[in-house]
Amino acid sequence: MAASLNKVGVVGLGTMGAGIAEVLARSGLAVVGVEVGDEALRRGRGHLERSTGRAVKRGKLSAEEQQAILGRIELSTSFGALGDCDLVIEAVPERLALKRRVFEQLDEVCRADAVLATNTSSLSVTEIAVSTSRPEQVVGVHFFNPAPVMRLVEIIHTVLTRPEALAVVQGLVERLGKVGVTVGDRAGFIANRLLFGYLNQAAAMYDSGHASREDIDAAMKATGLPMGPLTLMDLIGLDVSLEVCEAIYRETRDRRHAPAPILRQMVTAGLLGRKTGRGFYSYDEPPAPAAAAEAAVASAAAEAARNAGAPLRVGVVGSGPLAVALIGGGLRAGADVRFVAGDAEKADAVRTALEQPAEGGTELALLADCDLIIEAVAEDTSVKRSLFAAVDDVAKPGAVLATTTTTAPVIEVAAATDRPQDVIGLHLPDPAGELAEIAATVVTAPEVARRAAEYLTALGRRPVRCRDRAGYIVDALRVPYLNDAVRMLEAGYADADSIDAAMRYGCGYPIGPIADLDRLGLGHAVEALRALYTESREPAYAPAPLLEELFTAGRTFR
Repeated sequence: MAASLNKVGVVGLGTMGAGIAEVLARSGLAVVGVEVGDEALRRGRGHLERSTGRAVKRGKLSAEEQQAILGRIELSTSFGALGDCDLVIEAVPERLALKRRVFEQLDEVCRADAVLATNTSSLSVTEIAVSTSRPEQVVGVHFFNPAPVMRLVEIIHTVLTRPEALAVVQGLVERLGKVGVTVGDRAGFIANRLLFGYLNQAAAMYDSGHASREDIDAAMKATGLPMGPLTLMDLIGLDVSLEVCEAIYRETRDRRHAPAPILRQMVTAGLLGRKTGRGFYSYDEPPAPAAAAEAAVASAAAEAARNAGAPLRVGVVGSGPLAVALIGGGLRAGADVRFVAGDAEKADAVRTALEQPAEGGTELALLADCDLIIEAVAEDTSVKRSLFAAVDDVAKPGAVLATTTTTAPVIEVAAATDRPQDVIGLHLPDPAGELAEIAATVVTAPEVARRAAEYLTALGRRPVRCRDRAGYIVDALRVPYLNDAVRMLEAGYADADSIDAAMRYGCGYPIGPIADLDRLGLGHAVEALRALYTESREPAYAPAPLLEELFTAGRTFR
């Protein structure tokens, strides 16, 4: 085994391979880049020149540094040029048969002590390794695109990998200044295994008509993610997304990774995302015109109401933190807000918690002339139904009635009234944030859902719409992803720090899933998962045993 690394080979100089070669050369290593032919080699050289050229324009590199980096990279169309490399990294397209052929050739030309690495993002490193006579010297080293920018590198060992070979790759990743996480050989490793379950579910959600593509993306961006899931799939490439989902599904048989029908159909039709000009979105026209027009209409309606001198009248029933957040937000937006608490003591507690005075008490009659009435009481379906039956007697005709239920279908609460067409579900994933999810039942009048969106816009919220399903949009996509991370943790596949680092540095998430669970509260995750499981009977939605145990014990992950 080579004691140190001086020369590293890279096979395949597409966007990813060229990026890896650049990163290696930036660290001072001599690099040999190999492609299948002169034309491919020319494209690879172009990738290198453009990437380093952009760094020069941004002031990240000097022209002299660029030339020094390019000067460290030897380009060839012959595998023989890799003969004296200490380590060779394969970065060819994600096809098992192709990768195995490459490793067979590397086995013939590389030194006996050279370490061979594959940059596969989802395929079995073991299946690649056994195509050589030295599987104990094969390691997975998964860079993320663009390699010069993304900090995460997943380092994958098989049951055959020698510790010395693993140490060589771990040392290289540290030398490159990357964040390395070491995991076992399972399809998708950490980042892709967690990411693509979420992305695939978002595609299925859109395919089912649960919510529009714009609302799905807006909802998830509002949680702090760098972009929405459908936009991200277009950026990754729908063909790549399909390949990764298929690879993970083949190994796990987890239906959340069984490719959504729309994904397979779009790939078959050649709609691969940004690289073909059309995927979930079309890139030859302004993005999301329908959503932009709808938002403009809602904003204009809200502004007209304010200018007419008739402030929106909002009633809130409840006295807990959610109720206080709704009342306070309405007051700050200039609405006429009234609240109803369960008793005088709770009403006084609400007044104390508010920064501005609000009219309130214990009688539902206070809500008689409200345009929007929001129930924000404890998560007990029987209590909510009783309350809505009582509100039905005092609310004026045409008032929008909103329930904040998250564990029962909205229609169950709506059915307690004589006007179920006026009832919507309302979920605030972050009560202090802008996002407001509106769920329409099978009997909600379209006009009511539209007015609800206008009212929430007037209250300073960013409304998104969906059907009456467990989890609305955000929790239906976010909480199963968090549950997947817990299953990964309890299986001993990776530790909490590695899982969180993979999603932060590999996918640009503001917080890792284990830390996010502690932030959101394990009780919230368990309740949401139970609701999703009750509705779908999908085994993947059942709370992970470790999650249930920690919740029951009143503990957190850290």
